[in-house]
Amino acid sequence: MSNTPATAAVLVIGDEVLSGRTRDSNSGYIAQYLTNIGIDLKEVRVVADDEAAIVEAINALRARNTYLFTTGGIGPTHDDITADSVAKAFGVGIDHDPRAVAMLRERFPNAADLNEGRLRMARIPFGADLIANKVSKAPGFRLENVFVFAGVPSIMQAMLDEVGPTLAAGVKVLSESVRADAKEGDIATPLGAVQKAHPGVAIGSYPFVDEGGFNTNIVIRSRDPEALAAAKAAVEAMLAGLR
Repeated sequence: MSNTPATAAVLVIGDEVLSGRTRDSNSGYIAQYLTNIGIDLKEVRVVADDEAAIVEAINALRARNTYLFTTGGIGPTHDDITADSVAKAFGVGIDHDPRAVAMLRERFPNAADLNEGRLRMARIPFGADLIANKVSKAPGFRLENVFVFAGVPSIMQAMLDEVGPTLAAGVKVLSESVRADAKEGDIATPLGAVQKAHPGVAIGSYPFVDEGGFNTNIVIRSRDPEALAAAKAAVEAMLAGLR
């Protein structure tokens, strides 16, 4: 494990997500997966099926993070342009990869079934490593620090399971939650003072409404268990002083 946490970004690709027709669950799944292995997710971005937008986002996000995970746009239809966009972002060619074709033939042994549309899923940028897909055989791929996953959640999850052991795991972020029994505005100033006194700990306040009215959960996060415990004690002492 690394003491310096790796960072990551998620790029969700698809008009259907931006239109609201499809709800993105992949970014949340990836976020939880990365948190559990000590990798800090820094950004999630959603872009349309537009080559220029995809290329710009890939180059921006891969440059400032250890890893970039993309989801969507590697299927058999005309608007699945992620693979071509990744190739353009890296300035490399793209063609049918014999390894990917072989994987598809496992699912479609009848040559007539492996039509032009399905063969699009075997188009892989030059220099990429394939990511196995135990669900439907059509592979994802990795090019440098960019991992390209399918958009279907079950397939995306299978691909993430494949690459997970290769990622630079770090120290897991620990968290504690304290119910304030107070409105967020009433604790804002003293909570800010607690945060200032514990700079190595992330402290957030999250309002909610229950049968008693407006309330707040305070969440404390740190990789250092002693620092976490000290910050939690300070939060509890602050709340007790307000009551």
